[in-house]
Amino acid sequence: MGNILNIFNILVKNKSCQEGVFPFDNFLWQICQSFKKKIKYRKKECNIVKLLNPKNDYVFKRIFGQIGNEDITASLISSIVGKEITNVELDNNTILEKDLFDDKVGILDIKAKINSAINCDIEMQVVDKNDIERRLLFYWSRLFSKSIKAGKDYSKLEKTIAILITDYELESLKQIPKYQTKWQIREEEYRQVILTDVMELYIIELPKFIKYKENKKKQVDSWLKFIENPEVVNMDENVAIKKAQKELEKISSDEHERYLAELREKYIMDQKATEDAGYYKGIKDGIKEGREEGIKEGTISVAKKLLQQKISIEVIGKATGLTKEEIEKLEI
Repeated sequence: MGNILNIFNILVKNKSCQEGVFPFDNFLWQICQSFKKKIKYRKKECNIVKLLNPKNDYVFKRIFGQIGNEDITASLISSIVGKEITNVELDNNTILEKDLFDDKVGILDIKAKINSAINCDIEMQVVDKNDIERRLLFYWSRLFSKSIKAGKDYSKLEKTIAILITDYELESLKQIPKYQTKWQIREEEYRQVILTDVMELYIIELPKFIKYKENKKKQVDSWLKFIENPEVVNMDENVAIKKAQKELEKISSDEHERYLAELREKYIMDQKATEDAGYYKGIKDGIKEGREEGIKEGTISVAKKLLQQKISIEVIGKATGLTKEEIEKLEI
């Protein structure tokens, strides 16, 4: 194939072909030009920009939290809560570069007002936070309390929904064999009785979405497929998902957007490495502490047996390394 391409290139560049010296030269030259165009087109086709990861919370917010993308956000929320969303108002929070290195203020959360009456907070989380349940409640309570001004009647407090999407399984939900759970305040014995409907928490665990394939019967499935792997999303999906994919392509093609997304990705990876290092250090320290505790217990056990045999405290002290006071306590 390479030799044929070389011959075509020589013929195309050959002036005699272009000027019509040989009887069939024009015809051959046109074939060569056509062939070269196809090669160029194929090269262009191969030069496809790699899509950024929607699970990167900066990218996630650029898709679902950007003003102008309200229809995308409405479709995602509707698929999660299972209710029609007629309109969405998004907070106009500009993301600054310094915000990419801060996890505490919730700047990368998406805050929206849906159906002109319900507050909604959406968080994408890829690093396993041990306190994620409390963090979710904190974001919900902060948004809920902000729905009225000081001194106003509590009846004015607006319904508030918090949605958490994680790229890991929550330890507290290990026993639940489904990827989406809904949480409200219910009576312990009479589970069907809800204290109030102003609070709704939704948790989606992406690893469980992959694990429990047989349960994929919800509207949210198409969105989760897009978030998991936007490269293979079915273009026959709903209009909002098509628009989300085009938005992702646009972001991925922008050098500055890629730069910010990669900064955030690096920060996330550094956070994960720190969490892992802390976890393994804890295990190591625990093993060391356990060994030391075991040695101490073994020494005490030996001292007790020596006491039972009426061995003097002085001898026991020399044999075990225990102090006189420590041995005397064992006699009690």
